[in-house]
Amino acid sequence: MTKDRVPELLDRAAEALEREFAGLPEFKTVRESDSNAGALAQVLEEAAGRLGDNYPYFHPLYAGQMLKPPHPVARAAYALAMTINPNNHARDGGRASSEMEIEAVAEIAGMFGWKEYLGHLTSGGTMANLEALWVAGELQRSQGSEIRGQGSGTEGPGTRVQRRIVGSEQAHYTHHRISHVLKLDYGSVAADARGRMRLDALEDELRRGDVGTVVVTLGTTAIGAVDPLPEILELRDKYGFRVHVDSAYGGYFKLIEDRLEEPARRAYQAIGQADSIVIDPHKHGLQPYGCGCVLFRDPGVGRFYKHDSPYTYFTSKELHLGEISLECSRAGAAAVALWATQRLLPLRADGEFAEGLAMGRRAARELDRRLRADGRFEAPAAGGPELDIVVWKVRAETKERSSALAQSIFSACAQRNLHLALVQLPLFWFGSASGSGELVTCLRSVLMKPEHETWLERIWDALCDACSEMENG
Repeated sequence: MTKDRVPELLDRAAEALEREFAGLPEFKTVRESDSNAGALAQVLEEAAGRLGDNYPYFHPLYAGQMLKPPHPVARAAYALAMTINPNNHARDGGRASSEMEIEAVAEIAGMFGWKEYLGHLTSGGTMANLEALWVAGELQRSQGSEIRGQGSGTEGPGTRVQRRIVGSEQAHYTHHRISHVLKLDYGSVAADARGRMRLDALEDELRRGDVGTVVVTLGTTAIGAVDPLPEILELRDKYGFRVHVDSAYGGYFKLIEDRLEEPARRAYQAIGQADSIVIDPHKHGLQPYGCGCVLFRDPGVGRFYKHDSPYTYFTSKELHLGEISLECSRAGAAAVALWATQRLLPLRADGEFAEGLAMGRRAARELDRRLRADGRFEAPAAGGPELDIVVWKVRAETKERSSALAQSIFSACAQRNLHLALVQLPLFWFGSASGSGELVTCLRSVLMKPEHETWLERIWDALCDACSEMENG
């Protein structure tokens, strides 16, 4: 881990913040007593030792899961805000950080072309998706249950049914869990050989007449697949349902949509037509955990958040973030960190932040190219990565042998400080004639750091060395 100037710059910023409150009488807290300095240093050194028992998530040789180090400005701004520890549940809890959240969220919404919207930060993508599906359920209840069966012969006139939520079988597993928590029915739609929702399977579900919301994933967590949003929007015109886009992982690729292949590019061009969008700044957005974001195209859905808590804050007549969020206490420091990052690296298609996304995508495409040219591996038959996730299986006579080799290579790479991930994928994705239910353990790499492009040769060499060890072992 290289040394940077963050501590020095943070000290200067902390002094500036202290001057903002210079008019207050001086005081000394017990917990900051000088007598505790030795114990404090000892505890911090012990904590540092414990933290060493981790993968090196910050390093380019960590190329496994979706773990990207926060930008130095995000780390510094978060630490600076913790001097005050604001709570963005209400303006009384964090006046400045609430305004900074509103400004930062507006820039994210603007990335999707939205000027009128309702949105806020959350503790992560799970909570953001929960809010989106909760609003979908509240809309259903407010509009009344749909009537099904008139003229169908399956149910009598006047039968009321619960509108279901459906998503691809490759959608994040939490959508099913969230729906269960909200007591909403959830259905899974089959995916094709590229991990995208199958339109024919979706329409089979829509013909049943009871689908209220379709979850469209732009960037699945397994392989970065992008569901066919434009075609799904056409089905919305025909059948009538809400479209929720889960782009927790892939949302920022909107900035480089022109550099994506046509299907993915068309999906990102259409994202502004969704009813709700989720994006996680703590993935590609260079933020510390936890920082998610939920956006609604119709600001009117804010009516579902209204509450009459006797202990809420009343010092401001302006709308505060606690009135448009299911969560109460939320770290204002997360908003300050995001605001500072976007001030330094604006969300522009021609900016440094966007170029960082493009570098990771180029690295992923190059790794995929090398894998396809190497007889030891098999990449998905239908095509390469849509975003920056690469998956491949080890060529072997059986899926059991292939899975075992993947496990061995995974461990051998780790011994060389190259950290990949393992994922179970449908065998038919690799051109096998087997049934869609058969799975094989594959290797997976998320090349989301800009540095991955310049480190790709080192990554490839370590992978090849690990494979040679298997062959010679």
